[in-house]
Amino acid sequence: MFSNAQTGQLYKAQQLYFESGVTYPYAFRKTQLKQLKKGIKKYESRILEALHKDLRKHPMEAYSSEVGFLYDEIDFILANLKQWMQPEVVTSPFVTYPSSSRIYRVPLGLTLIIAPWNYPFMLTLSPLLGAIAGGNCSILKPSELAPHTANIIAELIKDTFDPAYIAVVEGEGSEAIPALMQFRFDHVFFTGSIPVGKKIMEMAVPHLTPVTLELGGKSPCVVDEKVNITVAAKRIIWAKFWNAGQTCVAPDYILVHQKVKNELVTALKASIVELFGENPATSEDYARMINTKRFDTVATYLKEGHVLHGGQTDREHLYIAPTLLDDVEWSDPVMQDEIFGPILPILTFSDLPQAIQAIRQHPYPLALYIFTKSSKTEKMLIEQVRFGGGCVNNALVHLTNPELPFGGAGYSGMGKYHGRYSFDTFTHQKGMLKTGTWLDVPVKYPPFKNKLKLIKQLMK
Repeated sequence: MFSNAQTGQLYKAQQLYFESGVTYPYAFRKTQLKQLKKGIKKYESRILEALHKDLRKHPMEAYSSEVGFLYDEIDFILANLKQWMQPEVVTSPFVTYPSSSRIYRVPLGLTLIIAPWNYPFMLTLSPLLGAIAGGNCSILKPSELAPHTANIIAELIKDTFDPAYIAVVEGEGSEAIPALMQFRFDHVFFTGSIPVGKKIMEMAVPHLTPVTLELGGKSPCVVDEKVNITVAAKRIIWAKFWNAGQTCVAPDYILVHQKVKNELVTALKASIVELFGENPATSEDYARMINTKRFDTVATYLKEGHVLHGGQTDREHLYIAPTLLDDVEWSDPVMQDEIFGPILPILTFSDLPQAIQAIRQHPYPLALYIFTKSSKTEKMLIEQVRFGGGCVNNALVHLTNPELPFGGAGYSGMGKYHGRYSFDTFTHQKGMLKTGTWLDVPVKYPPFKNKLKLIKQLMK
């Protein structure tokens, strides 16, 4: 944990480093991205070990969602960064003749990245890729709730970068974040819960600091009667119980057409057994809850409705079985807050307008997953439900495409990132109009007598 004096010294050092202009050139940014990838590869085995200690993630799960994910995004940014940095030529109004116009994307300055515990490595470094690509300095605050991963991040960053350029501040979030945000950053990027997101925004207000908030919400999974049940069930189970349900875009509940509910439940049960065995507690492929506090919160939901499958718990080992929950009411606690654990309520609908109205009880989910063979159903849900992003006949995987923006809407967040969108988030679009001096059109200058008619002709 940094003292206030040390935090101030770090902030001042980054100010001076940024003002030196060293972060601006393309060559510098490219080198730093390559250095970061090299550093991740150097620490890769220890990163996977830390993720197993913190969340009992299988190396396959940890690599694909936290490490390999970053390798792909770094490569994508490196392949496109030079083009993104080029000034964009746009047209100029005739009344400004002889002029040309360009949009320059310039660094913001000092950025603060505050990360959560559920994907503690990826969600710390993925925003950093945008900050580096944008030519900024950064301070990272990894989650103390995933301490092994936080320690590795701190060691990796210290080993790879000058702290005046990129540094890590560890410690309790409730103490470290307010201490950091007493200073004015040029952008704050936060991933986490809605209540904490509100506090981050409040702390940013006195400095008028812009924020990106990647939050959460109850992301629905709609399954209509025109669907491949077997494929839908397997993809839903995979997505829901990845990282034991501790994913901000995990399907939070299923809303299934009443005609195919029984068939879907049967397929869901079969998929759980296929992926995790008859006793998931013995599966090496199934993660654990982050801590007892989170375990206790999620375990209380098992008292609601009727357990169709799973329901077993082991507090000592932070284990909650993959669980299907039936007979829940929209007013039940499990349907009020984001579950963020391995419990999947199943509700039904009789027609699509009813389903849409039900989803609107929890506006602005971070994700929406639509399982259907009907283009009409797909179109209605995409157009009439407000949500961040999602998939048709799949779940979670929209995150893997750096061509797509990722971010929430309303209560599920503001701002977007990944790929080009990260670069845009961490740069300022500076519009510039350049006028030649070989001609100076007199119509704009006083006296204005007899000029109104001409201006009306030019600006009609």
